[in-house]
Amino acid sequence: MTKPKLYLDNCCFNRPFDDQSQLLVRLETEAKLFIQQGIKEGTFELVWSYILERENLDNPFERRQQAISPWRLRAKVDIGETLEIVQMAETYHKLGLRPKDSLHVACAFVAKADFLITTDRRMLKFANKPIQIVDPIQFVQLYTEMQKL
Repeated sequence: MTKPKLYLDNCCFNRPFDDQSQLLVRLETEAKLFIQQGIKEGTFELVWSYILERENLDNPFERRQQAISPWRLRAKVDIGETLEIVQMAETYHKLGLRPKDSLHVACAFVAKADFLITTDRRMLKFANKPIQIVDPIQFVQLYTEMQKL
């Protein structure tokens, strides 16, 4: 089995910093930490992008910035801005995604990511998915099932 190539968007990277008093947030955080560990151990390959970098640098919380930035060094693929990505993102935006979310989807697609992992409910409901968009819990469930095959 090849290593799943994962694109985590900014809200996924920030999930452990969110209010953990809600059960869903705690569960997504645990699943995200499982994914992080898999990236560290080489079980999963991480995809990074210029829009991830830009959003992280725009984060007003310095502690979060500092915690997320080193993940770029673990990425096997780092996607820069291209005309193809911008045009693709414009199409996704016209289909209902917010501009930054459209860029994340386009970057993940161009990188040939197997999964885009997000906690953004609007992205999860996006009907015209060019790649598999899942939340951290769904990914862990799918990965567990793949391991049984």
